[in-house]
Amino acid sequence: MLRLLRLFEQFNDLERGLVDEWAELRFQLTVDEESRSERTAALLAPATPGLYGRTLRFAVDRGGPGIGPEALRRLLERLDDEGIAGTLELRTVLKAPPEELSKKETLRAEWERHLSEVPPDWSDIYAEVRLDSTDYLERGALLLAPVNPARYAGPATLRFRSARLFGYGVSPGMAARCFERCDDEGITGEVEILYVLSDTHPAATQGPVWHLG
Repeated sequence: MLRLLRLFEQFNDLERGLVDEWAELRFQLTVDEESRSERTAALLAPATPGLYGRTLRFAVDRGGPGIGPEALRRLLERLDDEGIAGTLELRTVLKAPPEELSKKETLRAEWERHLSEVPPDWSDIYAEVRLDSTDYLERGALLLAPVNPARYAGPATLRFRSARLFGYGVSPGMAARCFERCDDEGITGEVEILYVLSDTHPAATQGPVWHLG
């Protein structure tokens, strides 16, 4: 008997087939049990779904006021954790206009902008880069090899550590150069600093240990 795909796995499969230039995705989720529709709508509240019997409709917005793909993935995982089953369908893909694509911030610029926003005495950073397409994953991981990226969460998501003065993690300057190599090859995505520690001192270690749930 074939195992039914969990909702976040269905989303990952749909995301793999997308073109890079999408701006908005419109989804339809049909819940197997209508008695769980209202609970599903409550868990999906950040996506402002419309509820029609067993069917919910909502959108993912890459650059606007709506939720992004990673936020939706987390919401779907919450549904999976509660044992809510259903079928996720991609109804509409809206592409970004050319002028919007040309204004997209480079990976290096994003990294340097985020660095300027953290406390000046930061010592350790745990960061994430979400590539816009799984087509970029193999080449992007190679170009980012000096940051020692690890696959995490989404199908095109890489996480890494950075250390400012000492300890385990790539230097911020080396990370910037790696991102610039990706920019030079047209690889796009989003960089985010997830956690920051300041003024840490290793005690017979190479730095802090991150325990993530």
